Order: sequence, then structure tokens, then C-alpha cells
Amino acid sequence: MKVLVPVKRVIDYNVKVRVKADGSGVDLANVKMSMNPFDEIAIEQAIRLKEAGQADEVVAVSIGVKQNQETLRTALAMGADRAILVIATDDVHTDIEPLAVAKILKAVIDEEQPGIVLAGKQAIDNDMNATGQMLAALTGWSQATFASELSIDGDSATVTREVDGGLQSIKVSMPTIVTVDLRLNEPRYASLPNIMKAKKKPMDEKTAADYGVDTTPRLNIESTNEPETRAAGIKVASVDELVEKLKEAGAV
Repeated sequence: MKVLVPVKRVIDYNVKVRVKADGSGVDLANVKMSMNPFDEIAIEQAIRLKEAGQADEVVAVSIGVKQNQETLRTALAMGADRAILVIATDDVHTDIEPLAVAKILKAVIDEEQPGIVLAGKQAIDNDMNATGQMLAALTGWSQATFASELSIDGDSATVTREVDGGLQSIKVSMPTIVTVDLRLNEPRYASLPNIMKAKKKPMDEKTAADYGVDTTPRLNIESTNEPETRAAGIKVASVDELVEKLKEAGAV
């Protein structure tokens, strides 16, 4: 079985995000970028399936700018067998929208014929949480979202999902689309020898046009603003004063 894992290049989760002075978006100049954390979990799960003998090949695919090859090299260093880079824009500030990503992934699936697609449940830059669901609709495959446990048995997969009320276990037929949550696993670090080996692993380079997909944005961002600065607290000398302050604030 082949496992396909889409990975996205995002601002590193340790970096404090800065908004451009004109409010047109997030400033990416000289900012550290890395793989979306949820996608790291998906890569790790795919590698574990291979190590368990349930998968024969792990293919990582990334859609965006040329620099996404760095993200794919990380996936290869973690243990993916090969990678596909789909260049869809030359501007690092252009975020390829979920529908366009899903259409490109659908075309990649038609070529690669994987048995399962493991994807992060969302990207930490736009928090869309839509690509996996759209891809399932385009392929007609079953889907399981927010997976915290995954087991594969023959032509079906059992997934434990994290839902508002707790946990839900479902059984889906293969092939399937699974989006992963934080508690599925702990991603491994890429060792130096594997980082060196990753440089020799195959990486195909294609464009969105090769798949006949138009990536023109359908959404228009009017403005981007930083969160309001949290107001400083105050100290009160007594319970009566506290109650009075709460009344003034309309809290009681």
C-alpha cells in the first residue's frame, strides 16, 4: 500500500507573527519557516505504517512556492521515500486556497493511486481545516477527521476521532482520507545521517498547470490586524471594592 502525505510550509510555531504595516497580511520577510506541525504528525504516522509492514511507500507532496522543497526534504529526512513538489505560485505571500490544493491533490492521487491519504487536520497559518474534507468529496473516498488513533485491517481502517463530547470510533473503507490530530503520535527528529540521505532521495517538480488546476484566489483578504493588547489588571483592597468594580464593569 502506498501512503500519500500532503505537507505545508508555514511560519514556525515558535515565531511571533508580525502583521505588515499596511495591514495587507502577515510579514514573512526573514521569518523562519517549517513544516506544519499537524503534517509532521501525518508523516510520522505514515512512516510507522511502513515500519509495521502495512505500507510499502510513503510519498510526501507539497503545493506552493519553490522554497517548499525545504519542507519536503524534512519529510524525506524523517523517512518518506520520495517527494512531489507542485509549484503553484512564485509569491511566498500567496496562500493557495484549500479548494485549489484539493484539486491538485486529486490529480496527484489519480497518478499515484495511494491506498490512504494522511493529512494534517489544519494548517496553523490559516486554520482553514477544509482541504481533507474537500479532497474526500472530489475523490468520492471515505474520510475520517481529527484522528487520535489509527489502525488498518485489510480493506478498512478504524479511526478514533476527537470530538467535542469526547472520543468517537469509526470504521471506514479503504482507500480513505484521514486528517490527523495532535495526540495521534509524537513526530521523530530527523537524524543527521538521514538528513544527508534525504538529499539523494527523488523529488519530482511539477506545476499546477501540469494538472490543469487554476489557483487564482477566490477569497479576498480585506485587512489583517493583530489582536488587541490585553488590558492590565487592577488590585482591590477588599471584597466590597471588588464587587463594586464588577458592577461597574457589568459583570454582575
